[in-house]
Amino acid sequence: MKNWLLIFLLIPLLSSADWGKTGHRVIGEIASHYLTPKASKAVSDLLQGHSLASISTWADEVRSNPDYHKYNTWHYVNYPLDKKYSEVEHKEENVVKAINLCIVGLKNPNSTNEKKRFYLKYLVHCVADIHQPLHTGLAKDKGGNTIFLSYFNKKTNLHRLWDSDMINDHGMSYSELAKNLTGRHNEPVVIGNVSDWADESHKEASKIYSQIERGINLGYLYNHNNFPLVKDKLYKAGFRLAVILNEIFSI
Repeated sequence: MKNWLLIFLLIPLLSSADWGKTGHRVIGEIASHYLTPKASKAVSDLLQGHSLASISTWADEVRSNPDYHKYNTWHYVNYPLDKKYSEVEHKEENVVKAINLCIVGLKNPNSTNEKKRFYLKYLVHCVADIHQPLHTGLAKDKGGNTIFLSYFNKKTNLHRLWDSDMINDHGMSYSELAKNLTGRHNEPVVIGNVSDWADESHKEASKIYSQIERGINLGYLYNHNNFPLVKDKLYKAGFRLAVILNEIFSI
């Protein structure tokens, strides 16, 4: 009985979910504000009236289905902290490859609407994933999932801290946070390409790793120093997602 209890308690800590539901929905909601009328209609038609925010967590929800296990590596990319994406051979599928594949699939005139829905749902999710710094972290600790620590005296891990702990601690709904970020973000967003986004997050992941000690208890100071980056990444992900969708559905 004790062993089963231990397993149950560890499940949330070892979870590889990304940005949490709130973060993903924030990104989808922000993107919707920057869609052109043409792209907005195309997205709505393809999603059969569902919003980007509402489908943003779909790719996590289907991970328990064995039919989708082959897409598990689409959620992240791992490479050495002192390397850029282009400097490393990537043999398996990863989030960079997944985003590019989804873009090609959505542009393909021969793709069925069902297939395009699949690509769109994964695109929305994967663009969010690549902006979570620890989804470009190290394989040896599963992007921080095995770096255990405490946040305001509650046990968690480094990955989960950046996925959801800081966002949930902020106390805003996804719509409130999206509105807040859209209204206050004044700096221009450099678009770049997908591998640039990976390298940007990878550089941030390197700094995050350097500031953490296993078992440490984090609180207000860590939140104060790092939540601005969380908000910046959420906004950039939403804005860049809109740019991609506007380009895809411009024809």
